[in-house]
Amino acid sequence: MKSIRSRLFLMLLIFIIIPYFLSVFIIYGYTKNRVEQQALKASHHQMDKLSEELEQYFDEMVNLPYLIYRNPDFFTIFTDESEDLPPQSKENSVETFYLMRNEIRQVRFYLDKKKESITAYHAKVSAPKQKPNVLNEESIKKLYNSNSSDLIEPPHQIENYNDAAIVPESDKTVVLTIHHKIVDILSNEVLGFISIDLDLDVYARLCNSLIEENEESVLLIDANDRVMYATDSSLIGKSAPKGLLEQMNAENKNSNGEIILSKSLSGPLDQWELVKITPGQYLFQEARQTAITNILVGIGVGLTGLLMIGYVSYRITRPIKTLSQKVRSIEGGNRQVPFGSDRKDEIGHLDNHMKEMMERINLHIDREYKLEIENRKNQFRALKAQVNPHFLFNALQSIGAVALRSDAPHVYKLVTTLSNMMRYSIRADQWVFLRDEVQYIERYLSLQKERFGHELNVSIELNKELLNMKIPSMIVQPLVENFFKHCYEEGFYDASLSIYGKRTGENVILTVENDMSSVSSSKLNSLREHIYSSSYEGTDSHEHIGLKNIHERLVLNYGENAGLKLDTKKNEDGFCVELIIPLEAVLQKDEQTIFLDKSNIY
Repeated sequence: MKSIRSRLFLMLLIFIIIPYFLSVFIIYGYTKNRVEQQALKASHHQMDKLSEELEQYFDEMVNLPYLIYRNPDFFTIFTDESEDLPPQSKENSVETFYLMRNEIRQVRFYLDKKKESITAYHAKVSAPKQKPNVLNEESIKKLYNSNSSDLIEPPHQIENYNDAAIVPESDKTVVLTIHHKIVDILSNEVLGFISIDLDLDVYARLCNSLIEENEESVLLIDANDRVMYATDSSLIGKSAPKGLLEQMNAENKNSNGEIILSKSLSGPLDQWELVKITPGQYLFQEARQTAITNILVGIGVGLTGLLMIGYVSYRITRPIKTLSQKVRSIEGGNRQVPFGSDRKDEIGHLDNHMKEMMERINLHIDREYKLEIENRKNQFRALKAQVNPHFLFNALQSIGAVALRSDAPHVYKLVTTLSNMMRYSIRADQWVFLRDEVQYIERYLSLQKERFGHELNVSIELNKELLNMKIPSMIVQPLVENFFKHCYEEGFYDASLSIYGKRTGENVILTVENDMSSVSSSKLNSLREHIYSSSYEGTDSHEHIGLKNIHERLVLNYGENAGLKLDTKKNEDGFCVELIIPLEAVLQKDEQTIFLDKSNIY
């Protein structure tokens, strides 16, 4: 880890020499930029001119086979009428085509109808030969299946297409091949192909005209990133180096200081790239020598102030280092580090604040320790109360079966309701839809109806968007249970229970209230104080633990803005509990309200 002292030392050192070095770099950068701009301007002009020449040359070579469509003798070779032509006429036509351009090394006429191939090499025409596999050649196959009429194949060693004696085995010339598809204009039928092998000399001379220094290089890259020509002959016909392709997208320079210029071509060379690479060292040699001299002078000036900087940095960073040692001591587990300083500067202010922070941390650790002990107790209580759910479900299923055999379907219905309630209660601390919680409450009410033996006055009014909202399970049912505990069990059999909800601003408020049982103001305040107090600040009392549990679960799941709100009704005849749930997303707009009046059901 770098210390503040070393960083301050480096920062002060840089600030001393920057004024000098800045002027050196500005002069060097200006000179270098001017040289670079002039070189780039000249190179761009050359590349624009060369690109036009290359496009014109390849346009001529690609369009050369179109002469066949103008000459009936040429075109007849590819049709059924070729049977009527004397062999000498075919040879003369092929030879004539070969002699059209000096750079044509070899030409092949492939007649698809007869699966026949005729080649010309050094003005000598081979005898026709059956070649049924020509369409399986990669380049011919690709051209055959495309909508294009021509295809330029990357440079490769010349190939003896017909294995004819006219092509000597000693000829290892690298050629570029242009394949042209001959099509019947009326029927759009493919009649054959003309493959033209070209010497690289002509367009190589065009490309090399860009080079002014021996160290410069030029490349011609096709749309498939294959090198069609390069000053380095070992790259010709291969895929362009990946590093070069990445550098072409940079701003004219690569990591080696080279200047890379590229020009996109069009026409028959669409998406081809003409690339020129110039070493930067030859452009900026004089500017670099001047900059090096000035830099050496600057280093001498910087070393002169080294001792003074060391002394200043030591005086400033020594108290910071002492404070850092105290912090590392805390990391080692020592919480009784003696903080506090008489200094009146920022370091003394920081030391005193860290002292106050450690006191708060120690207090927080003590509270967390007490909270952990209480959590352990709660876990132990939960383990004691845990019952094997599979045993209970199997037992209830057996009881239900006995009820059915005893012709007691009502008992079977009650047992099934209890079983469903138990399955839902196992999902405690899980997220459920509010409609699931309401369904659980309905089952609970049906059992309570059997217990008290008369109709219950219960209404549930919740709109559709609230029923589709997810809440923690078992968050509303305990409030319904409190209704029976404080109303029916105390003799208020005419009491009614209302459950409804509404959206208010960014909150959803679920309300559970009754119109009989109430509490005094003093007891209400005591109840609020117990519920809203932190767990470790309270006692081990289990009074009102259900309300406290709901409040803490709401705060845990939704944050400090959530919780319970307790109040009596305005006429002090009844009790009201509101569950406040903040919304993080806007509920779907659906004003359809589902109103359930349970007084007609239970």
